[in-house]
Amino acid sequence: MLIGLLAKNAILIVEFALMHRRSGEDMVRAAITGASARLRPILMTSFAFIFGLVPLMLASGAGAASNKSIGTAAIGGMLVGTLFGVFVIPVLFILFQLLHERISGAPKPHGRQHTTKGHETADLILTHE
Repeated sequence: MLIGLLAKNAILIVEFALMHRRSGEDMVRAAITGASARLRPILMTSFAFIFGLVPLMLASGAGAASNKSIGTAAIGGMLVGTLFGVFVIPVLFILFQLLHERISGAPKPHGRQHTTKGHETADLILTHE
């Protein structure tokens, strides 16, 4: 569960950063915007998970030693993983996006008009040339 939650947070940061990058933002600005947009939900989820494990970490009675070790490891893993995700994932996004754009070229936005329920909207479509 811990790995799944941390992976979900990383995926959301990258998706938001990629969305901003495709809309024409600078790569570093897109990574910062993606991480800051997801910061509050990530912290809320992480702290809810951590506070849910506090009783396990403070257990007493029969089997308390195993409960304390599992609780402590899970809380520590969530704290380290959250800090890693918020600060390191945007840096990794920049590195891999830079590598991707050097290999396949920078995305070029092209506008396309289409109609939705009688209203015209412009979509930003990126292609690699």
